[in-house]
Amino acid sequence: MEGFIQLICKTHGLPLSEKDNWLVCKQGCAYEILKGIPRFAPASSYASSFGLQWNTFRTTQLDSHTGLTISHDRLARISGGSLDVFKGKKTLEAGCGAGRFTELMLGAGASVFAIDLSSAVEANHKNCVNFEHYYVAQADIMNLPVATEQFDIVICIGVIQHTPNPDATMNVLCSHVKPGGMLLIDHYSHNYPATPVRRWIRSFLLGRSEEYSMRFVQHLVNLLWPLHRAVYKRRDAKLGYRAIPFLMRWSPIVDYHYAYAQLGEQRLYEWAVLDTHDTLTDRYKHFRSADEIESALRSFGMTNIKTTYAGNGVEASAWKPER
Repeated sequence: MEGFIQLICKTHGLPLSEKDNWLVCKQGCAYEILKGIPRFAPASSYASSFGLQWNTFRTTQLDSHTGLTISHDRLARISGGSLDVFKGKKTLEAGCGAGRFTELMLGAGASVFAIDLSSAVEANHKNCVNFEHYYVAQADIMNLPVATEQFDIVICIGVIQHTPNPDATMNVLCSHVKPGGMLLIDHYSHNYPATPVRRWIRSFLLGRSEEYSMRFVQHLVNLLWPLHRAVYKRRDAKLGYRAIPFLMRWSPIVDYHYAYAQLGEQRLYEWAVLDTHDTLTDRYKHFRSADEIESALRSFGMTNIKTTYAGNGVEASAWKPER
């Protein structure tokens, strides 16, 4: 186990030690280490669709794979303009997914304890295992196997809106920031494009298996992708220009042609499948305004709160006062 993190029993709060691919406490509790990853959460949960998603698209959004700075730019913006803030900092990444931000924080010099409720931890482990000062576990934000107030930085990107109770999630995240430490989060805003077509398809898929939903989304993108490509290629023509807003409203496909054209045709298609799946299969989808986020963080004892509308909605930073 990496020396920067001490895992504890979720039942007794006692330190865990490793024994024969298990983490055990002195009271007899045991947590399996499977594929090199401690498992503190059940294999199946409300986030299972995300696990399938990130293992299917393990490298799709990694800057190290695309050769671009899309993830870097988003993380830097949320972090106040530079990744230097992570250097030498003990960091909790709650909801780590496949590791698009994990690898960047590690590369910037952070010690990262990455957790995810889903099997996405397996993709994260494959992507980041060769970094120093890295540890990953499958665990629930609401019941983490670490003591509170242990981290210089707690970061949670693209996650809170997908949890059952966003305010409760933010409260727990704040509890893990040590005095003088920083919280970095984002959240869908009320302007998130949950169009009528997307809402209908999402309601249809929520009762299906993860595998069925993934196949459905792949077929859906394959069906509509030629139309998206054709409209983009004719975007400067009169017909194409008029078709863009119609397509964005009535097609359920998440299309990055107009934001990240530099990805190229194949990667644009992969991002479309990935994020269309993301927006059509999440069990929970909540929305908050910047004022609502600020009010919640303030009620949890955070100060120097900054919120802005950017990225997927609201991005926020906050500090826990020194004692």
